[in-house]
Amino acid sequence: MADNRNIRQELYDRIRAASKDEVVLEEMKRMGFWNKNDKGPTVPELLIKKEAELNKELNKLYEEKRKYQHKEAVLKEMRMKRMAEAKLRREENKKKKEKERFEKAEAWKKQKEKEIIYLGEGVSVGLNNTDNNVAALQKHHLPVFNNENELAQAIGIPLKELRFLSFSRKVSTVSHYRKFYIPKKSGGKRLISAPMPRLKQVQYWILENIFNKIAVHPAVHGFTLQRSIVSNAQPHIGKAVVVNIDVKDFFPSIHYKRVKGLLQQLGFSEKIAVILALICTEAVTEEVSIDGKNYFVQKGNRVLPQGAPTSPAITNILCYQLDKRLQGLAVQNQCSFTRYADDITFSFNNPATNAQQLVWRIKKILADEGFTVHPEKIRIMRKGACQEVTGIVVNEKAGIPRKKLRQFRAVLHQLKTKEADTLKWGQGNLASAVTGYANFVKMVKPAQGAAFQQQILSLLQTNRLPYPVAVTTNAKSKQQTPPVQNNNGTPKKEDNDKPWWNVV
Repeated sequence: MADNRNIRQELYDRIRAASKDEVVLEEMKRMGFWNKNDKGPTVPELLIKKEAELNKELNKLYEEKRKYQHKEAVLKEMRMKRMAEAKLRREENKKKKEKERFEKAEAWKKQKEKEIIYLGEGVSVGLNNTDNNVAALQKHHLPVFNNENELAQAIGIPLKELRFLSFSRKVSTVSHYRKFYIPKKSGGKRLISAPMPRLKQVQYWILENIFNKIAVHPAVHGFTLQRSIVSNAQPHIGKAVVVNIDVKDFFPSIHYKRVKGLLQQLGFSEKIAVILALICTEAVTEEVSIDGKNYFVQKGNRVLPQGAPTSPAITNILCYQLDKRLQGLAVQNQCSFTRYADDITFSFNNPATNAQQLVWRIKKILADEGFTVHPEKIRIMRKGACQEVTGIVVNEKAGIPRKKLRQFRAVLHQLKTKEADTLKWGQGNLASAVTGYANFVKMVKPAQGAAFQQQILSLLQTNRLPYPVAVTTNAKSKQQTPPVQNNNGTPKKEDNDKPWWNVV
């Protein structure tokens, strides 16, 4: 049945394309019913073929006429068809793009859970570079981190917290630092950026496991093991001339790129160096309030914050070349040289050494290394006057200014008869101030400092010197115990979160 229908349809198509007579003629020839003339077609045959050709031409003309008569309808139909096809393509493309965006977002989400791929504008360059210089790391006895997950695991925090603490935001509602001012001895105020507990914990880990393992120049005495303000002053005792110079904005002079470069020189991959450098630096920000909500807006480069536990160690390592050049200058001029953070001290007995010329050369070296001398803190102290180095008198032996000691004794004596709130010593709470100064005296003069500590302990026990909070006591003796100290006289890491009066 299907074959018969196909044959019939084919026959109709042939008749429609030519004419009925021509199709009948062809079929009669095919079946042998039409006499064939070898000399050529007969007249009826030619007429039938001619009629078929004319019918084709006529059908073609009719078709063109119909098109021209319904041109607008045809164009409209074509436009509608194209619009429908375009709409279908748009919908298909939309679904395809939505699927791609969803898959990309899911892939990004999964990738973020496993690695750090972006840490903010302007600081994310290099996060694809994970190649360590293992030989350099082993030379400095530093840990090797093949990726950020190993770093987070070593610190003991989740990867998302490591990302949160290192992310650099142009505008944020959160600040990792608590900022406040403290008065300077020379007048003015010093901005302190104290890291919040979570960040401080990570910075201490970095300090102990990375920066404290790097050797510093022998002339450095600040914030390094086995050295203190006392060891910094000793080389200058009994010298004819002592020259003291302070560096202006010491920590803020060290920016993020220098810290990152230092970490890469130590052997860390660029990715690990970026993360560690961001944790150890802070962007200069301004706090603004909009609609009752506070925002921290970045307005300067990332620099070392004054208050972070890692900042002193980083500067000591970065200043190795500076210390080496200053040491060379000292040897050339027969001088003793030490540096305690931003406090640079030269001393000499050679009468041929010109102090003014020495200062000029020190300033030039500092400028070459990217530092600026504080113009109001250049002191040339000769033997006839009081010579001080980091608060210690060095004229003949290590000592403390007599006037300051007399004033301190007077305060302790007055505490026996007067109320504590009527007296003043140092800055802030009286108890913490006198305790800190007694510890300082003990570093320079152990016997005298111990006597002061006993007086303070007696005043505490009789409530003549009240604490703002409870005092830590020894469980067995029920007596207050002194803090565990580093070699420079400051409390150890575990006590730094407590006030002085809570760890005495």
